[in-house]
Amino acid sequence: MMPRRFLHRAVALAGVLAAAACVRAPEPDAYGNVEADDVIVGAESAGRVVRFDVTEGQTLDRAAVVGSIDSEELGIEREQLVAQRAATASRSDEMARQIDVLDAQRAATTAQRNAARAQLASLDAQQDIARRTHERTERLFAQQAATSQQLDQAEKDDRVLGEEIRAQQEQIAAADQQIGVVTRQIEAARAQLQSATHDVASADAQVARVGERIRKSDIRNSVKGTVLATYAKAGEVVQPGQPLYRIANLDSVDVRAYVGETSLAGIRLGQNAEVTIDAGPGERRTVTGAISWISSQAEFTPTPIQTRDERADLVYAVKIRVPNENQALKIGMPADVRFTAPGPRQ
Repeated sequence: MMPRRFLHRAVALAGVLAAAACVRAPEPDAYGNVEADDVIVGAESAGRVVRFDVTEGQTLDRAAVVGSIDSEELGIEREQLVAQRAATASRSDEMARQIDVLDAQRAATTAQRNAARAQLASLDAQQDIARRTHERTERLFAQQAATSQQLDQAEKDDRVLGEEIRAQQEQIAAADQQIGVVTRQIEAARAQLQSATHDVASADAQVARVGERIRKSDIRNSVKGTVLATYAKAGEVVQPGQPLYRIANLDSVDVRAYVGETSLAGIRLGQNAEVTIDAGPGERRTVTGAISWISSQAEFTPTPIQTRDERADLVYAVKIRVPNENQALKIGMPADVRFTAPGPRQ
């Protein structure tokens, strides 16, 4: 027979095992997987990758230059455009100087014409006096009160003034014609200047466009984070938009979980939730997060997800934003979720 003391120990051990079997850890409210908002960084220009300093697991800062695409031809094209722009700008400056010269020439001719018009007015007044003198002398000569010499002189004065007036009128007409010619030259030069100015602006735009293409030949990291995967290597030829690597900020991650319709009424945005993951053999780790998104549409439970309900039942996806200290939560890692009791609604 078994000794009495061993029998008592066996009974006590059986009682402990039975009590442990009756007390089970509460089941999670939801099950899910860790995910992160990743970004695919792609090539912004076409060409051969001459440098690519990206490796999986590497941490990159935002706007860091991590590689470059061959831009030698673009550099040559920009130099050509800069030279063309300089030549066009020189032509524009020459047109502006020519316009200044023509403006000065027209102003001088206009001044000469105005002086000739003033002189013409003076000659008209003098001829008017000479004509009246000539007519008076003719009457006096007819009355034998003036000599023929006086009549000849009066006639000569009238004639000479008439010739000077005609010469002055011809000078004014020539000046008007010259002013018209210079005005048309100025208009033509201004049209050429406007065209040259437009050409300079167009050249500036082309230089800027090529400069932007050269800038895009640098591979710049778009967000701070950890490189998850690479899709290119130095020496490969890439096209605009071609994926080069995938990166995500893992300082905080999301746990996408699924809840049934009956549980949906008990959760809301901002509500705290406890996320539990495996932390090693026989160890579990719990992190507190907050619900950041609740789907407005039901869906069938994804095959890898285990829930209390059948997989064919409709569920709603939720996201719990969780701080990821030391990046212990890895993308794709399974997690259990328990929702804390919500506070009063505001």
